[in-house]
Amino acid sequence: MAIGIITGSGTYALPEFGEAEALDVATPFGACAVTRGHFGGVEALHLSRHGPGHARLSNHVTHRANIWALKELGAEAVIGCTACGAVDPSLELGSLVVFDDLHFISNRLPDGSLCTFFAEPGDPQRAHWILHGGPFSADVRRALVEASAAAGHPARDRGTYGHVDGPRFNTPAEIAQLAGCGVTAVSQTGGPETVLCGELELPFALVGFVTDYANQVRPGEPTPVETLIELMGRSTAIFADVLRRALPRLEEAAPRPVGTVYRFSPE
Repeated sequence: MAIGIITGSGTYALPEFGEAEALDVATPFGACAVTRGHFGGVEALHLSRHGPGHARLSNHVTHRANIWALKELGAEAVIGCTACGAVDPSLELGSLVVFDDLHFISNRLPDGSLCTFFAEPGDPQRAHWILHGGPFSADVRRALVEASAAAGHPARDRGTYGHVDGPRFNTPAEIAQLAGCGVTAVSQTGGPETVLCGELELPFALVGFVTDYANQVRPGEPTPVETLIELMGRSTAIFADVLRRALPRLEEAAPRPVGTVYRFSPE
């Protein structure tokens, strides 16, 4: 069983990723660089959203190619890791959140097109992803929460992830609107990953590492950019600690897809 791992800002490689093999995967949505190997004693597929040196900003990430490549290489579940800004002021900097709901009302990819694999009329695979609750896998979430506690980095269990378009950060009015919708923390890449994994029936969960307070969440106390960058650098080791313990839990009990992918019979 292979587990896909997607990492973001500050984490471009995973420490102690064993038997690493760099792959250039061709997909219908472009090429994708994936590293295959073992992590925590489990077969793993690591994908860096932004690439070495943060070559790709959030508006350059090729989400459909990324998720398609993980599925094609045999991933049976995917974990996303994201540095995020706290909208809930009670979150502590440097803490973890395992999200259980999503605010991604635009449902758009960075190029402005709709976030879906089902773009062609009559496609025999076309479908609606019908949710019966939150969009994240309860099984993958449970593994992350348990692994975080075991690693000594307890995570907040539950929270709404807010996807925002980058590359700019948000205004106070935008953050206040998201807070009014119950958003816990924001970043710029998790929305498409959640939806696209859902459409391919890949169990997915997202864990966030809080690097800053979003604009005016704590009035008069903006997070210094230096603090954000320092915390981003610390996130790699913490994500690795959690992933090293989460992957064996997922290998023991295969997670289930979320919701129902309802396909229409071709005419």
